[in-house]
Amino acid sequence: QVQLVESGGGLVQAGGSLRLSCAASGRTFSSYSMGWFRQAPGKEREFVAAISWISGNTYYADSVKGRFTITRDNPKNTVYLQMNSLKPEDTAVYSCAAQYGAVRLTLMEEYIYWGRGTQVTVSS
Repeated sequence: QVQLVESGGGLVQAGGSLRLSCAASGRTFSSYSMGWFRQAPGKEREFVAAISWISGNTYYADSVKGRFTITRDNPKNTVYLQMNSLKPEDTAVYSCAAQYGAVRLTLMEEYIYWGRGTQVTVSS
């Protein structure tokens, strides 16, 4: 069982930066691939970024590529999402998720553990 708790959301002006954190419980954090997803009001949840526990490879949605960076700190059981050059369209609830393995990391249905999310609001 893995419990995930996100933090770091808030209100920021367009062009600004935020760093989201996702703290995980459990002793086998290093064996889980981690992903970030977001859901804007009235829209479906969408993939943002993921990091494989096996290869360390990272994956990004086209809309955030070059602006967002996902990293993980296994000893701290934490995954981060550094968000730069934020845009109003990045406004959403951001949730982290975990899967045991590294299968289809961009797909929500492959993840078995989810956090409750943290709100990110970008003003224009």
